[in-house]
Amino acid sequence: MNSYVLGIDIGGTKSAIILGTDSGSIIDRIQFPTEPWNGPDLALKRYAEGIASLLKEKGIHTSSVKAIGVSCGSPLDPKRGLILSPPNLPGWNAVPITEYLKHKTGIDTFLENDANACAIAEWKFGAGKGCEHMIFLTFGTGFGAGLILNGRLYGGARDMAGEIGHVRLSDEGPTGYGKVGSSEAFCSGGGIAQLAQREILRRFQLGETVGFCPAYSDIPSITTKDVGEAAKNGDPVATEILALSGKYLGKALSILMDLFNPERIVIGSVFARLKEFLLPSALSVIEQEVLPISRESCQIVPAALGETIGDVAALSIAIEGVKHGT
Repeated sequence: MNSYVLGIDIGGTKSAIILGTDSGSIIDRIQFPTEPWNGPDLALKRYAEGIASLLKEKGIHTSSVKAIGVSCGSPLDPKRGLILSPPNLPGWNAVPITEYLKHKTGIDTFLENDANACAIAEWKFGAGKGCEHMIFLTFGTGFGAGLILNGRLYGGARDMAGEIGHVRLSDEGPTGYGKVGSSEAFCSGGGIAQLAQREILRRFQLGETVGFCPAYSDIPSITTKDVGEAAKNGDPVATEILALSGKYLGKALSILMDLFNPERIVIGSVFARLKEFLLPSALSVIEQEVLPISRESCQIVPAALGETIGDVAALSIAIEGVKHGT
């Protein structure tokens, strides 16, 4: 018989509280704006109240809930249960979220960064199921990795392992993770938008036209979604932009494959939606860069959990916390 677990998925725009089982099934959820500018105290109060409301509605006592898992962007201190002012939660510095929720609910609470949480979710319930050595890449708002090594999440000395988005791949290019030419600058939603804006500007300066950007004044508003839709409609400029992102994705994947020799690399969000445009150029780079044995032993696949990954990730933190007690 399944036991209940709770998850909290904290984003800069919205937060969700999820009720589920220790098999990763979602029973119910509530969602509301995070409003980080109002400070962490109000948010913490809303999380505790939301948990109480959700359990009351389902007729579940807190004693029946094994744990709460909290998924949040880095930087964090999972061991001490602290949120350390992530970029999307400015001013949320040294927020003792696990201590607070444990005090308010009586339920053991565990904290993990969102990339690691998604890695656990895909490993246990998605495209990484059955692997001992798996890497999950976010490829969404940012570009980060969660590392499953020898059948367990690897966080490093300060839970900062897997920050592939901070690795510089070029001395020039767009900016991401505070670095010009970083992996995140080329392999994220914001990064692809920057690539597109730069390429469109270059073409306009040469007197060329771009089908999905009618006017010069439209350049700042071009998004990754625009590029993806244009590529699917056969636009050659959009296809070229995504191929360039794929090239740098291949460079980042090559580093990870040579360093960690994973069985599988699971990639979410933008990659899952635009795989057909990103993967060919990535594989071309990998073929040239990676040691043959490492290359042959690794599959590159899209994430399987789709839009539910954030919810399942938060639940997975609770499940792993109960299992390992950390």
